[in-house]
Amino acid sequence: MRDRTKPVSGRAVRFLMQRSSAMPTAQEKRVAPLELFFDLVFVFAITQVTALMSENPTWSGVGEGMLVLGALWWAWAAYAWLTNYVAVEEDRERLLMLAVMGAFLIAALAAPEALGDDALVFAIAYAAARWLHIFIFAEANDDVDASEAIRRLARTALPAPLILIGAAFLDGTAQVVAWLVALSMDFAGPFVFGVRGFRVSPSHFAERFSLIVIIALGESIVAIGTGLEGELGTETIVAALLGLLVAFGLWWAYFDVVAIVSERRFRESEGHRRLRIARDSYSYLHLPMIAGIVFVALGVKKTLGHVDEPLETIPSFALFGGIALYYAGHIGFRLRNVGTLNRPRLVALLVCAALIPLGTEVDAIVAVAGAALVTSTVIAYEAIRYAEARRRVRGGES
Repeated sequence: MRDRTKPVSGRAVRFLMQRSSAMPTAQEKRVAPLELFFDLVFVFAITQVTALMSENPTWSGVGEGMLVLGALWWAWAAYAWLTNYVAVEEDRERLLMLAVMGAFLIAALAAPEALGDDALVFAIAYAAARWLHIFIFAEANDDVDASEAIRRLARTALPAPLILIGAAFLDGTAQVVAWLVALSMDFAGPFVFGVRGFRVSPSHFAERFSLIVIIALGESIVAIGTGLEGELGTETIVAALLGLLVAFGLWWAYFDVVAIVSERRFRESEGHRRLRIARDSYSYLHLPMIAGIVFVALGVKKTLGHVDEPLETIPSFALFGGIALYYAGHIGFRLRNVGTLNRPRLVALLVCAALIPLGTEVDAIVAVAGAALVTSTVIAYEAIRYAEARRRVRGGES
């Protein structure tokens, strides 16, 4: 541990490990304005993924959208770890982060054709973002343990983007396989080689991922406006309000209790256990939540386009399957952090899966009403059934 009487480098922020859950929160880092500015670019990237699937509402389009989202998510999550550790408010780091935002912006612009005409542009931009992450982490760090962790991380973070660049010169199945290999390699790095040596500030880390959930939910609200076609009639207004109700239900499901309990468990953990929670619960298990929200945004967007017609298979799958995937992320999140199964959300997941075929048989406004009913029922049931436990959690009791 650094002697606090000596000058501290402004280019690296090192956090003291919590020795007990009662340690003062003043030692916790909070999300900086530059990080929020950085996330605005990721907002645009999410909208581009929705646009990709909206323009190509087929199973291949869905698959391509998930591949692109996976790549963008992993690059963003890497910077959540970076900004948790490095003082990005310093001038040099600000400029480097600007370069990263430029790479993210280009990747977002290329996202709709990431496996098509703009494959090479996307791959190069993605590679720049991933490689700059390693460079900034190494350049702004003077911690021996973290330096070793960065070298381990580079074993996959450096070659994986090269495979994507090579995939740009392929097409069809060969290109998809190359993408799967590249992303599997990149995602596997922290799991295979571990995250020992890094440091995480629980408050900052949990807040950063909570904010990205809100950003993704914001995309579902944007989808209400972008999906509007024709006149603003009564049915369209009702469908828009139902779409808002769905988004509100997803927001409530995360922020009412889940985020509070998870951050508390995160704070109480120490050492390598804390790092594994950061990796598993946040870097990995938040992806299905974000993917689910993106799917819901696609389903709502298609609903607003034709409220009085049945949804086609892909939009119905997106609407109900997106909610199911979102709840699946919550179930995994709770299993990882608390060790128990959330049965109400498991039931809701199964109900949503069963409703996918129904969405293609009834008017779209009825389908989105069914989605709103599911998310609202989960809220109402949990608020009533677990009222006392919820009161204790939200009141700060253990």
